[in-house]
Amino acid sequence: MPRYTIGLDYGTSSVRGLLVDVSNGAEVASSVFPYPRGKAGILLDTRDPNLARQHPQDYLDGAVSVISGVLEAAKATSGFAAAQVIGIGVDTTGSTPIPVTADGVPLALTPEFADNLAAMAWLWKDHTGHAEATEITALAAQMRPEYLAKCGGIYSSEWYWSKVLRCLRSAPEVFEAAHTWVEHADWLPAVLSGTTHPSQLKRGICAAGHKALFHADWGGYPDAEFLERLDPRLATLRSNLPNIAYPVGTTAGTLGTEWAEKTGLPAGIPVSVGAFDAHLGGVGSGIKPGVLVKNLGTSCCDMMVALLETPLADIPGLCGIVPGSILPGFYGLEAGQSAVGDIFNWFVSEIQPGGMGHEELTTEASKLAPGESGLLALDWLNGNRTVLVDTRLTGAVLGLTLQTTPAELYRAWVEATAFGARVIMERFEEYGQKVEQIINCGGISVKNPLVMQIYADIMGRPLAISRSSQTAALGSAIAGTVAAGAYPSFAEATAAMTALHPHVFTPDPKSRAVYDKLYALYHQIHDAFGIENAREDLSSVMKTLLTIRDGARHV
Repeated sequence: MPRYTIGLDYGTSSVRGLLVDVSNGAEVASSVFPYPRGKAGILLDTRDPNLARQHPQDYLDGAVSVISGVLEAAKATSGFAAAQVIGIGVDTTGSTPIPVTADGVPLALTPEFADNLAAMAWLWKDHTGHAEATEITALAAQMRPEYLAKCGGIYSSEWYWSKVLRCLRSAPEVFEAAHTWVEHADWLPAVLSGTTHPSQLKRGICAAGHKALFHADWGGYPDAEFLERLDPRLATLRSNLPNIAYPVGTTAGTLGTEWAEKTGLPAGIPVSVGAFDAHLGGVGSGIKPGVLVKNLGTSCCDMMVALLETPLADIPGLCGIVPGSILPGFYGLEAGQSAVGDIFNWFVSEIQPGGMGHEELTTEASKLAPGESGLLALDWLNGNRTVLVDTRLTGAVLGLTLQTTPAELYRAWVEATAFGARVIMERFEEYGQKVEQIINCGGISVKNPLVMQIYADIMGRPLAISRSSQTAALGSAIAGTVAAGAYPSFAEATAAMTALHPHVFTPDPKSRAVYDKLYALYHQIHDAFGIENAREDLSSVMKTLLTIRDGARHV
């Protein structure tokens, strides 16, 4: 009898459910639930552009909708029955912490805090805690430099403690009412398995290690003395946090009767400990040592793994080097860009260049040769995640003239994100992590061949594409498969359930030569605007862009 697992993929604007055949990774059915609240699922505040929250009720409604949806769609598969589903895995955005009561109920679901933005889930792209992140970095440098060594040297406003500390100061009534704060990646599996009470809830090493300074070397989360220096009230929160965290594939619990009745699934099937969407996208892409997986979506997450026996240098600018965070038995190394697809969407929806959409802009941009636009952009419209780790940086475009077209600008933004990707790849290799293969996954990688070709030309490497267009959901389903015991390890599970698309994007030598010149200029402005006291001389950049432009137009 065929067996199946379900992967739930909670993205920035929607949740996707995917039903997968355990034997070969075939994607049998899928369902999508766009979050109904806010703008594209995000609760905003016009007074503060750094704020981005979500309502936990959207997460709950989404789970019911997509699980029921995939089971309904799977009826078209001959012989399928819900009883054949043996496990569930969950991935979410992160760091997306939620303040909860002593019973594990999100404050946003209580009458008192139903309309309080601070009581919602603090979405990964919420940067309201940028000052707190700077303060945490400064104190750690003074008291606990080992903390910073494992998270790239700088603590980010996208992460757990920055958001909690910001809430303490800006909405103390919410902080005081919260018993603890739980990552969305940990809360949703707990909901499904009826283990939301803080004494039962299993926290994943993915979220804890990469975003909350958790490490076995210092006994788990940051110690009370360190947190007290930030604010004495944080020590109370620390007392409610466990000293253990779990990798994906570990059973968080089993599906409760309530959720079985809501969805039509059999009660008692294992639910895997959760992880971040990008990390399980890496699993769904078949990540292994020597492979750089790039999960391209609204943002980008770059991941590598290394055996725990491998000596590793601490790598400046990374979002953490965490034992067991992507795959059990391996170090998980995470880097990334805070905006990729978000930049392209911003240009189309907010700037609205002549009413042109993505397809038309892509078509026109594909007619341009590298360097022909004379433009060079910085991809920091949502700050820089790696390697500068600075959310106070912003985007820029050089080379604008009265003849600049929308398609030229669109291509410049694509190229900027590719230059940022090359910076990250070179940082990995600079510290001994040889990139032997690059696998791309996520929506952009399968939808836009022009973007992939530009990335290949700029990075100077062949780019493979995951077979699945839903790799995060597939990775979650694989985690559910391992939790259910269908395979003894992730190595066996990914060997059976993942594959690559037959087409590989290879660098064009002529394009690469031009992009190498542009990359040198990108590095100049990257360092000049991003590194204090860099003292880069930018006086020649605009004129060099014109020289490159004129050469491209007269070939």
